[in-house]
Amino acid sequence: MIVLPTAPWIHYVGDVCAWAGAALAARWQHRRWPEETGHLAATTRPGYFLSLAAGAVIGAWLFGSGNTLRSAVVTLSHSIAGALAGGIVGVEAWKWAKGIRRSTGGGFVLPICVGIVVGRFGCLFAGLPDFTYGTPTDLPWAVDLGDGIGRHPVELYESVAMALFAIVYVRARLYGAHWANAHAFHAMIIVYAAQRFAWEFWKPYPTVIGPLNIFHLLMMGLIAYGILWWRRGDDRAAG
Repeated sequence: MIVLPTAPWIHYVGDVCAWAGAALAARWQHRRWPEETGHLAATTRPGYFLSLAAGAVIGAWLFGSGNTLRSAVVTLSHSIAGALAGGIVGVEAWKWAKGIRRSTGGGFVLPICVGIVVGRFGCLFAGLPDFTYGTPTDLPWAVDLGDGIGRHPVELYESVAMALFAIVYVRARLYGAHWANAHAFHAMIIVYAAQRFAWEFWKPYPTVIGPLNIFHLLMMGLIAYGILWWRRGDDRAAG
């Protein structure tokens, strides 16, 4: 078992570092593939980003609080998974109203991945008050967050999974893989939701249907969204 030093305020340090990392990733992606950012700027308007921000904030607090208000420690909270889902709803609603049917998420893929990879370290070292810890385990890499109980480091599981996807994505873009150019955002959503779905079984969250918690259901919705949009894009290309 690995004993980790924890403090609740580290969560905010992790947030700052995650935003900084995402900004640097966006800068690199823009310099490497400027046409992607150019397309986004030409397609969207300020309302796009306002809808994105509003949806992300609402989704973050809606799903985060919807989980913790049913837990042993009742509190309001926010969730990156909820923010991602809410942002998608906000953007898709804006695009539908404006008649835009093309995917606009490619430029966000690497920044989102880096933000999650870095931000989850803040969640881990924030300790038990962050309420993102895993269930008890006796695995050699179990972490003690201050209560003497070895737990799954689910935050690190998520960081590693998204770091691996980011590496695969960048390599695929550099080699001109079709999926990385046409469906990168959808692929990222599917991978994020699938790995998060798996780790949710190792979290002490209240269930809503059988063994599934609120985030299991949300991840199922995101996987369906990613697959449907991917197939829709291929159908348009074939047509």
